Amino acid sequence: MMASELSDAARSELTPTGKLRVGLNHGNFLLVKPNSKADPRGVAPDVARELGRRLGAPVEFVNFDTAGGLADSVRQGAWDVAFLGAEPQRANEIAFTAAYLEIPSTYLVPAGSPIRSVDEVDREGVRIACAEASAYGLYLERTIKKARLVLTKGLDGSFDAFVKDKLEALAGLKPRLLTDVQKLPGARLLDGQFTAVQQAVGTPKSRETAARYLRAFVEDVKASGFVAEAIARNAVAGVSVAPPAPARP
Repeated sequence: MMASELSDAARSELTPTGKLRVGLNHGNFLLVKPNSKADPRGVAPDVARELGRRLGAPVEFVNFDTAGGLADSVRQGAWDVAFLGAEPQRANEIAFTAAYLEIPSTYLVPAGSPIRSVDEVDREGVRIACAEASAYGLYLERTIKKARLVLTKGLDGSFDAFVKDKLEALAGLKPRLLTDVQKLPGARLLDGQFTAVQQAVGTPKSRETAARYLRAFVEDVKASGFVAEAIARNAVAGVSVAPPAPARP
C-alpha cells in the first residue's frame, strides 16, 4: 500500500472518533518543544499534522510527561497513534512502524572517572542513573549484566540522582547529555553510543489496517524529505533521519 492510498478501513481505524488523537511525550525535548502543550511544536507534531492532513481529519494532541506514561495509556485507548521509541517491551500492545528518526544514546561520567569507553560501563561496582521506562532505559534493562541500573522518574530525576548520589554513569540521549555535561566541571561524554533509539509511530496492536497504512506513511515522509525538513525547521541537533525500512516479506 502506498502512503497515498487510504482505504476506508484504515481511515476508520485511525480516526474512530472522527479526529486523529495523537499521543506525544513532552519529556523528549528532541521530538516536542518544551512548554508547548497548549499548541505542540516540534518534529513529532509536524509529522502528526501531516498525517492528519492526509487523512483529512483534525488532529487532537494527547499530552504525556513521560514515554512510559504514553506507552501504558494504550490500554485505556487514550490515543489512535503515538510517537515514541519502538522497544520490544512495548510491542506486545503497540504495532510500530519502522523508525522515522534515530537518536544516539550514550553515557556521561563524572570528573576523574576511570571509565574511558561505552564498553567499560557494564562492570561490577558501576551504578548507572537512568530514566525509567525510557526507550534507552528499556534497552539497558535487557542488556546490562554486571552494572546496576538506578531507575528514576524522568530525565531530570536521573541527572539529579547521578549528581546527588555520586553515581558512576548517567545514561541518556546524547543531545540531552551535551547540555548536562556543561553543568558539571570535568565531566565527560563517552564517545560512541550504546544504542540508537528508534523513534517510531505506533497504533494499538489490534488495528492492523491502520498499522499497514502508518508503515507506508512513515517510509514516504522519510523518502520525500519531509522528516529532514522538520528536523531542520525545528533546529534539532544530534538526531538523524532513520534509514529506509527493510522490505517486509
